[in-house]
Amino acid sequence: MDTKTANTDTQADLKAIEQVIDTIEHSQVNELPEEFLSLFRADAVWTTAHGKVLWGLKEIAEFTHKALPGSMANGSVRYELVDVLFIRPDVAAVKARGQYLTLDGEPTGNPTSPMYVMAKEDGRWLLTANQNTEQLPG
Repeated sequence: MDTKTANTDTQADLKAIEQVIDTIEHSQVNELPEEFLSLFRADAVWTTAHGKVLWGLKEIAEFTHKALPGSMANGSVRYELVDVLFIRPDVAAVKARGQYLTLDGEPTGNPTSPMYVMAKEDGRWLLTANQNTEQLPG
């Protein structure tokens, strides 16, 4: 991602967005549902890697509290920020890359290609409309 031409405000926003991606990873690796859920707007929509659509924080929370605990018993996950498109100064389309890992840190399964639309509210970037897509080979 080319941030050399970004102004100071944009640099700070990029850093804050990268922190959201880091927190997604941290909350999943450490199985912390509340930390993960704190990243969402109340009216967010989330489409899981397997196509399940979750509307609003209540549905996202119900799913997360069932799926996250125990999910890292046999491995881990890594996320990295790939690119950010500022649609407006307070709305960004954020592309990331995800990879599940074995306990030894080796890639396992197909990588994921999450797309997050984030909105900046009260100085915080929040997940708003999101889809975590599994990348199939070929």
